[in-house]
Amino acid sequence: MEKTRLKPIGNRVLIKEDAVLEKRNGIIIPDTAKEKQEKGTVLAVGKGTKDEPMTLKVGDKVLYGKYSGTEIKEDGEVLLIVRESDVFAVIHY
Repeated sequence: MEKTRLKPIGNRVLIKEDAVLEKRNGIIIPDTAKEKQEKGTVLAVGKGTKDEPMTLKVGDKVLYGKYSGTEIKEDGEVLLIVRESDVFAVIHY
């Protein structure tokens, strides 16, 4: 699992979008032309709130809202900080 220097606060989680190499008719589609990803891996979690403890944990594969959260860059990588309530499901393989 990847390490990060960022630690979300409250009921927020840090997510790394899953990489998807998209190819159509033999042409690789650049990231700028792709739809926004909705799947990712939790890299860090906040402590939650007094009334609502966190249910997600580091390493969970999750589905989240298409336009949820705030994108940030860390070491040239785009990460997403979202509220736990913006995460719809945990994916179990």
